[in-house]
Amino acid sequence: MLCPGGRTYKKALCFFDTMKILASATRQFYQSSQAPSLPHKVKFAASVVQLPWDTHNFKSSLVIRSKRNYASTAWQRTQRVALPEVAGDPSIIKSAFRERLDAERAQAFLGGGQKRIDKIHARGSLTARERLELLFDNESFHELDQLKAHRCTEFGMDEKEFPGDGVVTGHGTINGRVVYAFSQDFTVLGGSLSETHAEKMCKVMDMAMRVGAPVIGLNDSGGARIQEGVDSLGGYAEVFQRNVDASGLIPQISVIMGPCAGGAVYSPAMTDFIFMVEDTSYMFVTGPEVVKTVTNETVTKEDLGGARVHTAKSGVAHGSFSNDVTALRSMRRLLDFLPASNDKNTLPVKETTDPADRLVPSLERLVPDDPNTPYNMKDVIRETVDNGDFFEIMPAMAQNIVTAFARMEGHTVGVIGNNPLTLAGCLDIDASIKAARFVRFCDAFNIPLVTFVDVPGFLPGTGQEYGGIIRHGAKLLFAYAEANVPKVTVITRKAYGGAYDVMSSKHLRGDCNYAWPGAEVAVSKYNFC
Repeated sequence: MLCPGGRTYKKALCFFDTMKILASATRQFYQSSQAPSLPHKVKFAASVVQLPWDTHNFKSSLVIRSKRNYASTAWQRTQRVALPEVAGDPSIIKSAFRERLDAERAQAFLGGGQKRIDKIHARGSLTARERLELLFDNESFHELDQLKAHRCTEFGMDEKEFPGDGVVTGHGTINGRVVYAFSQDFTVLGGSLSETHAEKMCKVMDMAMRVGAPVIGLNDSGGARIQEGVDSLGGYAEVFQRNVDASGLIPQISVIMGPCAGGAVYSPAMTDFIFMVEDTSYMFVTGPEVVKTVTNETVTKEDLGGARVHTAKSGVAHGSFSNDVTALRSMRRLLDFLPASNDKNTLPVKETTDPADRLVPSLERLVPDDPNTPYNMKDVIRETVDNGDFFEIMPAMAQNIVTAFARMEGHTVGVIGNNPLTLAGCLDIDASIKAARFVRFCDAFNIPLVTFVDVPGFLPGTGQEYGGIIRHGAKLLFAYAEANVPKVTVITRKAYGGAYDVMSSKHLRGDCNYAWPGAEVAVSKYNFC
């Protein structure tokens, strides 16, 4: 079997076939040195060993070159010469190689070292590997490219080599379903992204798209590795391209578990869902120091791009959690609602003990007859779906509308509902953007839509008009109109004006539209006669 050259396999990972040749090539060198065994880090003298076969009708040779503290291999076409007979037992070399391999693996598991791991633990966070262990089913995670390291030699980087290059990638199962993931390791050069780092991320994303499985990114990175210059920036662009290619094909989830700054923020921004960990994670394009220099504003990292900012103000993140453990457990729960891909046959179906025809007397009291009396639409949703269980998306943002995943008769559904508890349930800019994105995700992944309507109209005011309520409100209208999934709408109390049309009305080709007893549909709640 022929192995590719040293760029990818510079750690001599394809050793089972190569070691047979390597043993013969180096045995005489070490026997002449009367070395009882190979040293821990081997430096091979430059030599050429001719291969004794011609399988594909061409002549090859293995060139062993000396480079730093590892053996790199390259295949070249040359004259075929019979391999000279070499006496001796290759078990010594094999044993030494296994020891070297074990040492490299041990270093990979340590990441940037125990001191840096202790520092991560001191701030209340988990390491990259600990996060993956919590995310996946027990002992199901299979790591890829564990020993792959960077190729940069400038700015002293040849002396800073870490197996894995600051990111752990692989696949496993979550609740028995295949999922791909990468987890950035902040203990290794601050989790900075290099060319090799990006290659590992792209590889798992490509594999996820080929097999039709979700991909989860656990982000904890300080940004681009500046020592690699444009190569690092090019790595980001490769990742961005994968985000675009995977959009609408497989679910993409980003969990920000530490810093995510500069170019690193754009990959999560193009995924389907972003979640953050409170107090330890933040996202921003430019940090507080740059902001201070350019605008003379003094701001902390938390106030500039913390979890509270992005979940309640900017709308960048879809939710936040108090710590790493809660965040990862919640991701397991979210994936239980999602399909593996846009193939509708991958939609999960759960057995349920909640009968579809059960009576819910409390629904008669949840919606007040007085149209000016507020109530919580979440209570209506909770009483309607299986076992009262739903996973809310963006709960802190635009609270005048609710978006959530739930189940009905064991099947996943996307639920949207105006919430009269906030702004009387009016549609505004933020609510329109929030709901439109959710509807389009459900449409892309064949998730049926259930809409609960109690809307007095669009929120009036100069702030809304100047902010583009016409443009943003049209996004929600377009999303509902183009959705080809089953659409069921229930008007619980009122539906006035243009908002009636926008909220999945029967004129937008909804499959079933129902009205609560006493519900009102009108052009306006005001009497102009």
